Amino acid sequence: MVTEATAVETSAYVELGREQWRGLRENTPLTLTEAGLEDLRGVDDPIDLAEVTDIYLPLTRLLNLHFTGARKRGAAVSAFLGEKDAPPPYILGIAGSVAVGKSTTARLLHTLLARWPEHSNVELITTDSFLYPNAVLEERGIMHRKGFPESYDRRALVRFVSAVKAGAAEVTAPVYSHLEYDIVPGAAQSVRRPDILIVEGLNVLQPAPPTALAVCDFFDFSIYVDAQVEDVREWYVDRFHKLRRTAFADPKSYFRHLADLSETEATAFARDVWREVNERNLVENIAPTRARAALVLHKGRDHAVQRVLLRRA
Repeated sequence: MVTEATAVETSAYVELGREQWRGLRENTPLTLTEAGLEDLRGVDDPIDLAEVTDIYLPLTRLLNLHFTGARKRGAAVSAFLGEKDAPPPYILGIAGSVAVGKSTTARLLHTLLARWPEHSNVELITTDSFLYPNAVLEERGIMHRKGFPESYDRRALVRFVSAVKAGAAEVTAPVYSHLEYDIVPGAAQSVRRPDILIVEGLNVLQPAPPTALAVCDFFDFSIYVDAQVEDVREWYVDRFHKLRRTAFADPKSYFRHLADLSETEATAFARDVWREVNERNLVENIAPTRARAALVLHKGRDHAVQRVLLRRA
């Protein structure tokens, strides 16, 4: 059933099928090899060079045009004000569910965009770096809601992105370890005036509380990676099994105790976690922000993007 909200969202976008979108690549060259793509793939992500060619090359062309337009608008404002400062970094936000492939999308765009001469300096930050440390989550009784909006230091994230957008010479962010499932004490990632900063995370399109700023207020462009909930659930379970056989087996892994589960136990555990945590977060917090994105990549059951929705204005 098409609801009023769905109708409004759909009318805000131009919807393009895969063939139509592929035709917008024009002369954008493929600068990635199969070996290079292998380094960028997420766990259990079957993305191939055909997907790069059909979906991501047209997307990098669009982003290059949008970047150029943003630079021209910024130069016009600077000329009006009589300023001679370097243009501010272009900020791209990427949102979507756990296991939908947004991290692969972010890494791929990071690599491809950096190969354009107009913006060779591209940085990538994930909002995992702005999760509260586990000790804080435990103290607040929300460890079971890790990944939900309240588990992030929203103010620190907004300060970070605001400083980058303001042209600060160097801005630092905490470092998150997926192996240890926690913020690494004393570690930092530095961002030094990039041409483009990519900000990837579950909730980057969340609106701000009243009178506050949201991280997405600083975005020049935003992408939502979308799929049917049932498909993402299966991808999550498949990914869990692969992690159980690989990363979880590391003695240093926070999830080492899960590596010894049987296949049946692991499937049941993964489905429970999906239902109680990730699907709830997706339905309550992440999916409602889809309509805020400038572009939506909608994937089919095979992980391939079937259609692209591009905001009209």
